[in-house]
Amino acid sequence: MNSSVLLRLMVMLVQLWPCSPSTQNSSAQNTVQSFTPVRRVKRGWLWEPLFATEEQISPDPVYIGQLKSDLDKEDGNLEYILAGEGAGSFFYIDKYTGKIYVKQKLDREKKPFYILTAKAINRSTQLPVEPDSEFIIKVRDINDNEPQFLDGPYVATVPEMSPEGTSVTQVTATDADDPSYGNSARLLYSLVEGQPYFSVEPKTGVIRMASEMDRETKDQYLVIIQAKDMVGQPGAFSATATVTINLSDINDNPPEFQQRLYYMSVSEEAPVGTTVGKVFAEDRDIGDNAAMDYSIEADSSDVFDIITNDETQEGIILLKKRVDYESKRRYSIQVKAVNKYIDERFLKEGPFEDTTIVKINVEDADEPPVFTLESYVMEIVEGAMRGELVGVVTARDPDDDGSPVRYSIVHSSHLKRLFSINEHNGAIITTEPLDREIASWHNITVTATETRNPEKISEANVYVQVLDVNDNAPEFPKNYETFVCENAVSGQLIQSISAVDKDDSAEGHHFYFSLAQEDSNSSHFTVKDNQDNTAGIFTRKSGFSRQEQFFFYLPILIQDNGTPPLTSTNTLTVTVCDCDTEVNTFYCRYGAFMYSLGLSTEALVAILACILIFLVFFLAIVTIRQQQQKKPPFSEKMEDFRENIVSYDDEGGGEEDTEAFDISALRTRTVMRTHRPRKKVASEIQSLYRQSLQVGPDSAIFRQFISEKLEEANTDPSVPPYDSLQTYAFEGTGSLAGSLSSLGSNTSDMDQSYDYLADWGPHFKQLAGMYSSHRTVGD
Repeated sequence: MNSSVLLRLMVMLVQLWPCSPSTQNSSAQNTVQSFTPVRRVKRGWLWEPLFATEEQISPDPVYIGQLKSDLDKEDGNLEYILAGEGAGSFFYIDKYTGKIYVKQKLDREKKPFYILTAKAINRSTQLPVEPDSEFIIKVRDINDNEPQFLDGPYVATVPEMSPEGTSVTQVTATDADDPSYGNSARLLYSLVEGQPYFSVEPKTGVIRMASEMDRETKDQYLVIIQAKDMVGQPGAFSATATVTINLSDINDNPPEFQQRLYYMSVSEEAPVGTTVGKVFAEDRDIGDNAAMDYSIEADSSDVFDIITNDETQEGIILLKKRVDYESKRRYSIQVKAVNKYIDERFLKEGPFEDTTIVKINVEDADEPPVFTLESYVMEIVEGAMRGELVGVVTARDPDDDGSPVRYSIVHSSHLKRLFSINEHNGAIITTEPLDREIASWHNITVTATETRNPEKISEANVYVQVLDVNDNAPEFPKNYETFVCENAVSGQLIQSISAVDKDDSAEGHHFYFSLAQEDSNSSHFTVKDNQDNTAGIFTRKSGFSRQEQFFFYLPILIQDNGTPPLTSTNTLTVTVCDCDTEVNTFYCRYGAFMYSLGLSTEALVAILACILIFLVFFLAIVTIRQQQQKKPPFSEKMEDFRENIVSYDDEGGGEEDTEAFDISALRTRTVMRTHRPRKKVASEIQSLYRQSLQVGPDSAIFRQFISEKLEEANTDPSVPPYDSLQTYAFEGTGSLAGSLSSLGSNTSDMDQSYDYLADWGPHFKQLAGMYSSHRTVGD
């Protein structure tokens, strides 16, 4: 058949959908939309309603529907075959009748549908009588899954005192059942635990505040939410979730002092900055909401201060000024605590502050003496005699017992002691006359000590000003170099002068300049006072001659305006210079210098030439001496070793005659010198001696010979006064030639036979010839 047929098998939760390609071209009226049995009139498949139940458990297969061809005569000639997903395992078909059965339990959550193919063949020919028809069996859902909270447990935070209806959080549960069919996956939320503080929306799971809650009363709540499927109908599945709800803090509580009255005490000896005590205002809030500032009110004395410890939120009362037990023994202050951060929503509840009273008692202590003034300023006229009163300092013991006080001055070890003090009444007097020009101020440290308790000491500074008196006359500030040219004209300014005075002047210094009346040079120069503490020196004539007078000495009178006025005479030296009218300072200084030496220019040139010649001569001598000093380092020793020949005609008495001639005459004057101490070379010679014992024979005679030579060398006064090395040879015992020495021989040379020398070889040929000839001559 060309037309396709949609088979819809419905047995409770089982749905069959034909989906063969041939069915896609069929019209909508061929699709079964209800459970009414349908039977085709034309040739084709005949479908009957099918029913099955998900999760149905039965020992026998469950019938869900029947496939039947309209060519089936029910004579057993047709055979029905089922193929596709689940065929044979979950589903099987009665090949004779076309009835379909479910063999196993179906689970929609694992597989929601199965695609199968229906076939009908002729048993005899095994040929299909109907085209293959593909269809889908869709498994309908039943409520077989419980809801689940996948994100639990939940934790939420909401500010305290939040209004009713404030959203806290939302919980969501899931259900694995089919939400598109029935109510299996339709959930309903309810509050199991948490009333009356919270509520939950049944459909959305949103948790809301049901009332205003105070964190200070309870800061955490445990809420249990239930989710139930089937819209909460009987037999529905359910699940629960736990929600922990924390209340966050807001500043809704003011600070509060637990004590309305504090008692504290402080010693009168306590220095400024001492901690007197602590106060604390409790705030039920936490964090920044509990932060507060402390302040002091109603303290007119301004003796105390308070600071806030940010970590402990305590108020620390500090001593701002020193207290005195004898002056005031008790203080009362009011301390206020105010929140730093205030929530304006709660201002209507009242001010966020609190106050308390602090009473502070001053404790008595043994205090050191107290001066009437912290520092004293005194005056004394300079030049005052020794023992003059400068001033009086006064100190007293502030304690009730009033201990007597002893005064003293702290003297510096490196300063001269100019003052002393009466230890009983504090009177300061001078010990030396004072000079204001040396020091105009003197700083003195005076101590006051209790006589009953010497450890209690106080100090005060005394500043002594030395008042000035006019005891110093004015004088030139420097030595003036004044020159006048030989061609100077009358009225020419040659020098401007001024003056200084070591004294002070209340009205300012004013000096008066004039020329002494007895001055013999008054006809040559004059002084003009400028009335501004300066004056000018002018010439009174034209033309000056160096030959007639080289220097002029002008006595200048300078008078100050002190009381009484003092006058001094200062001499101004005027030098005549060889110039026209303008003074060349350098040239004039040179001329004055030469004149003071009494020399002319030619004489000075001659002196300089002599000095130059002397320097050249001196350098030549130094150079020669340096060259002479550059001698070989052993020149003297080389001179000592030179050969000296002395000729004499005196015949000696032979080797045994030691008295005939003084051999010391053979020595030159250079060799014959005063004996000087010798260096100790015994260790070096003894080392050589030990080496000779190693290489020489082990003979007592040989060792004795070496010792004698060593002793002889050490005691000989005529040898050079420095170390020398003497070498002695010893013939070895293994020599083939034997000893050539005649020492110790009892025979003379004539008795010796030297014929054997000819057998020694060519090296001894000459020696053999000499001794052979000697023997012939002897014979």
